[in-house]
Amino acid sequence: MTEHTTDHANVKIHPPVLLLLHVLGAFLLSWALPLPFTFPKPMEWLGYALVFAGLGFAFSAVSQFGKMHTTLDPHGSVKTIVTSGPYRFSRNPIYLGFVCTLIGLPLALGNYWGVALSPIFVLSMFQLVIKHEEAYLEKKFKDVYTSYKSRVRRWL
Repeated sequence: MTEHTTDHANVKIHPPVLLLLHVLGAFLLSWALPLPFTFPKPMEWLGYALVFAGLGFAFSAVSQFGKMHTTLDPHGSVKTIVTSGPYRFSRNPIYLGFVCTLIGLPLALGNYWGVALSPIFVLSMFQLVIKHEEAYLEKKFKDVYTSYKSRVRRWL
């Protein structure tokens, strides 16, 4: 049997799909198990702020891929490591934006379940996506990626 090598991260699920599943889960849980808490108006505004910040962070990160002429697709072959823009502060600013969206969107609509699901999302993202992306980048870019990883935190 010959060894088949691929030039992409072996992620287990596409990251936006994972986000969508958790957002849908938050709304399904809100419908099936409504929480008996009063929901103050400032929490809605916090939700909108988190969505706005999360989307801004994610779009800023996405634009860096275009500037570097490399793929955003975790199933694609990466040409270079992106270290500019929000990647100076976080190795995963798009996923950080996803967390803000998962928490913020339900909050903006009067639902606390996004907050409750966010730790599960972070763990799922690590197990199904990030650890595979990091292994791929380390294998492909060796010391360049290892050096970047030592300077920049995974989340913030």
